[in-house]
Amino acid sequence: MINCVTCKTAHFFGNALASQYELRYNSFVDRQKWDLSEWQRMEYDVYDTPATTYLVWQDEHQIVRGVSRLLPTDRPYMLKDLWPDSVQTIDLPNSIKIWEGSRFCVDNTLNKTLRRRIVQEIVCSYLEYGLSNNIEKIIGIMPPSIWRSVFVRNGWEVEFIGSKEGYGGGRENIAGQLYVTPEALFSVRKQTNINHPILTKTPFNFIQEHEERVA
Repeated sequence: MINCVTCKTAHFFGNALASQYELRYNSFVDRQKWDLSEWQRMEYDVYDTPATTYLVWQDEHQIVRGVSRLLPTDRPYMLKDLWPDSVQTIDLPNSIKIWEGSRFCVDNTLNKTLRRRIVQEIVCSYLEYGLSNNIEKIIGIMPPSIWRSVFVRNGWEVEFIGSKEGYGGGRENIAGQLYVTPEALFSVRKQTNINHPILTKTPFNFIQEHEERVA
């Protein structure tokens, strides 16, 4: 299962917020040697804000073993601020209905089968979260091989919105967008054989739903 962690829901999930920063440090700074902001073996940047949502996979000890970050594009986001030239076929988004996905990583010390399952569950959670929050598209930037192995391989087609260049520390990356539709969720569930909701429901969800009914 995938937990949806925000500033308002973090207390439901133990040490999830700090643990996902630690996983990002291990993956991006320690292992891949990216030049990123870090503090006490936690990786973070200016896009870790109260508006940020983290989709996390936690083990039985509540340690985060997989994470991806989502942020609405109606405020500062990485593609617009750091690599605007990477988006070439569409206008840079500025909408609460279009979100940016980033910092997708899975603990590389896990066995291959479990790593793949965590990736599949995070991909499903992207769609479940997007559909429940009226998100139409998710954009991002990563190497073409990662787009294929993470999304296309699991049944979600990507539309590239730029060309391969040395964006992001000299790595060959390409910007893309994913359409959030019921059809895409059906395709991913069929491809991954995940036939049940994967995003957990927290007490915060029930509180929010109650407030919406009262309003």
